[in-house]
This record gives sequence, structure tokens and C-alpha cells, in this order.
Amino acid sequence: MRYLRYLCIAIFAVALVSVALANRAMVSLQVLPTEVSGLFAMNPSVELPLFAVILGSILMGLLVGFVWEWIREYGERAGAAKMAREMRRLKRENEKLKAEKHEGKDDVLALLDQAS
Repeated sequence: MRYLRYLCIAIFAVALVSVALANRAMVSLQVLPTEVSGLFAMNPSVELPLFAVILGSILMGLLVGFVWEWIREYGERAGAAKMAREMRRLKRENEKLKAEKHEGKDDVLALLDQAS
């Protein structure tokens, strides 16, 4: 199984390197529209290799997706934490009630009863 994972990683790496080698041409990436760049007095374009634009776009999409999913799951994580706190409280209460139940009994019988 481990070798299959390494094979998949190697195939993915070869594919990325081949895409990078095939798309080495420089392209002009417009950072801001020309009309808006006049307000900020900055150059609205950047020269980058095409593979950097492609891979950068993929990475930015993954980052946005991960952050979006983390925000979306906040309610589920909060609910799970609340349930875990409630479960710990109920376990403590259960142990306390069992201890009160076996207070005057023989120690061996109390241990046997607690085990079940």
C-alpha cells in the first residue's frame, strides 16, 4: 500500500514538472484594471511564467476551499465539543452516584458491582 502511494505521488510530480516545462512562456498578468491602477499610481501588470500562474491559481483555489470548509464546519465542531463536555460531566456524576450507592457495603462486593 505504501508503494502504491509513492507511485501516485511520483506520477503526480512528473505531471506537474511536465506542465511546468511545457508552459515556460512569460505572460502578462493584470493585477488591477487599468482604470483603477491610475488611482493608486502603480503598475497594473506582472510578468510571470504561465506555469506559475496555473499552479498559483490551483494553490489559491485549494486554500480558499480549505478555509471555506473550516468555517462551514465550525458549528459541527462546536456541537461535538459541547457533547464531549456533557459526556464527561455525566460520567463524573455516574461515578459519584455509584460511589454513594456502595458506601456501606463490603469492599469486594462493591468492586464486583462497579465492574459490571
